[in-house]
Amino acid sequence: MPNIKLDFSNTGVEKEDILVHSDVVKEIDDELIEKSKKKREFVGWLNLPSKYKNTDEYKKIKEAAKRIQSNSDILLVIGIGGSYLGARAVIEALHSSIYDADKSKTHVIYVGNNLSPDYLNDVIQAIEGKNFSINVISKSGTTTEPAIAFRVFREIIENKYGLKEAQKRIYVTTDEKKGALRELAESEGYETFVIPNNVGGRFSVLTPVGLLPIAASGIDIDELMDGAIESEDKYSDSSLEYNECYQYSVFRNLMYDNGKSMEILASYEPKMHYFIEWWKQLFGESEGKDGKGLFPVGCQFTTDLHSLGQYIQDGQRLMFETIINFEKSNTDITINFDEDNLDNLNYLVGKKLSFVNHKAMEGTIKAHVDGGVPNVLINVKELNAHTIGELIYFFEKACAMSAELLEVNPFDQPGVEKYKTNMFKLLNKPGYNK
Repeated sequence: MPNIKLDFSNTGVEKEDILVHSDVVKEIDDELIEKSKKKREFVGWLNLPSKYKNTDEYKKIKEAAKRIQSNSDILLVIGIGGSYLGARAVIEALHSSIYDADKSKTHVIYVGNNLSPDYLNDVIQAIEGKNFSINVISKSGTTTEPAIAFRVFREIIENKYGLKEAQKRIYVTTDEKKGALRELAESEGYETFVIPNNVGGRFSVLTPVGLLPIAASGIDIDELMDGAIESEDKYSDSSLEYNECYQYSVFRNLMYDNGKSMEILASYEPKMHYFIEWWKQLFGESEGKDGKGLFPVGCQFTTDLHSLGQYIQDGQRLMFETIINFEKSNTDITINFDEDNLDNLNYLVGKKLSFVNHKAMEGTIKAHVDGGVPNVLINVKELNAHTIGELIYFFEKACAMSAELLEVNPFDQPGVEKYKTNMFKLLNKPGYNK
């Protein structure tokens, strides 16, 4: 049985409705493969899992992770967007939900993803009296948020350990040849890892961008990559009839063509919160251009049913839902008998909490479908490093196909630069004051 299986039975869409798009899907798939051969386009992620695992740099990542684990209570990951979201998605999905409670692991703290002085000072307090290392991730080294954070924490780490020891505790993930951060790393002798030129930020979780923090946190990246390799092989089939990844892409576009403007990605597992945040960037930045694209929304059920549930059920019929359903829980709790039964829960005595959670999901799907919200299920056997690796590649490839079907470029983000230009003008940055 496959680890990932799609269920379209609650969508109102028949398989035949999807399969009529087989020819165009095959054509786009061929184009993606041709682009990957030229190595000039941002499609290096297509065959990255199978190729990267056998590289010297992959081994170097594992060695660096062991050093960080041996000498650091905390790893500060400095990055924004794709430079931190992928790592955070995997780390929070696979560690204890109460991550601070796991004292045996190197704790990963993320900085450079906002401009809040309160947050930065909270982090400074958190590392007080702790041994820490830094992994700064940026292609250029000049992106405002991470650049400020690195300036602050570079000074702190150098003052704490001295220049020579700090040098050993700073790890740089950047461009292979150019950029301010590359120049600094070479002049200071920091250990460096390469962001591939043909892999964009939101597709970079399975490169050193994501793998070093993930490995340093104690997660088995071999399992993660093996899962991605399995997906790479599974979804290499250009036949729409057998490729569920592409079926999902076509389904999304059918929803869009039928007037849906919003996709809700939901999970009944709180650990998936940041995975959904990663998914939001992946699809939002890839498809949201030229006045097109589904607006990606994340929900954590059953929690958000008590805040957004009313709107989903009875509000404007703008959305459809994609549910990541883990069929098996890693742990469980049995509901015991209570003599007083003041909470009226004795009808559940002997039942597992996972059973209750699944019934909540089934009831919600029925309610939402009855309310005019189609639901597609992505059924995953269980939550582990292997299946997360599979899901990462599944969504990456689905995203590329979906954007191409929408006739937009999945790999650029021209709108991102506009806010930066305005901000630089207001800050009187040289060259932006006209």
